[in-house]
Amino acid sequence: HFVSGLEFDLATNLVGQPLVRQQVMKGLREFLENPNPGKPLVMSFHGSTGTGKTYVSSMLIRYLFQKGLQSPYVHHFSPIVHFPHAELIEQYKESLKRWIQGNLTICGRSAFLFDEMDKMHPGLIDVIIPFLGPSWVVYGTNYRKAIFIFISNAGGEQINNVTLALWRARKDREEISLQDLEPAISKAVFENPQSGFWKSGIINEHLIDFVVPFLPLKHHHVKQCVISELVQQGLEVRLGVVQEVADSIPYFPEEEKLFSSTGCKTVASRISFFF
Repeated sequence: HFVSGLEFDLATNLVGQPLVRQQVMKGLREFLENPNPGKPLVMSFHGSTGTGKTYVSSMLIRYLFQKGLQSPYVHHFSPIVHFPHAELIEQYKESLKRWIQGNLTICGRSAFLFDEMDKMHPGLIDVIIPFLGPSWVVYGTNYRKAIFIFISNAGGEQINNVTLALWRARKDREEISLQDLEPAISKAVFENPQSGFWKSGIINEHLIDFVVPFLPLKHHHVKQCVISELVQQGLEVRLGVVQEVADSIPYFPEEEKLFSSTGCKTVASRISFFF
């Protein structure tokens, strides 16, 4: 039941991301309908700032867990908060592994969110490889009902470039396929020495089930974000305000001014100027 609820919510509230909807729903549906999944569900979200990555992951969690992000079975890691010092990487590896192991022992249906993978120290994430694969028994427990979500801006620039090139070739956003984007994302994310996935076994062993690309947002998408933000804040939706807020955001490339440089990120803070 909640799968259709989530689908509806994504369709109504997530602007301009047809591929995200398709990938996320496919992944979740297959995974949750299977009483005995062969491995945990592993999804990697890619795209530039403000395109909806955090929004979608928290929406997912809200549908999956009664208390949403506050649930004791949802674990959220941010490299800047949890793993700030490169020299402590061995210590981080040990504690990350123990933390995941301990929590999966308590509840197999746990979710782990890794934010800003592009800022993660290379090599750190590989300690979780044993938990992502199809092994039946890792450290004595069955861990195949967990969900892992990686979020990263890495690949965002490449996704933007491909989307722009396709737009110039008169290809509609709805026609963009995963095949159009996957090679560019791979290159940016998995072959980049600065990336948390650099030379990672997670990539080499194909442990990511779904790569989810978030496309850059156009002017009319930003307007939709402004409207839903106004509604959420209980403010009057005045079209002049909607237009002005959307116009006040920087767009790229220089000549066409097609896509928002910050997605919908700064919409909420800009609205306050008008009220």
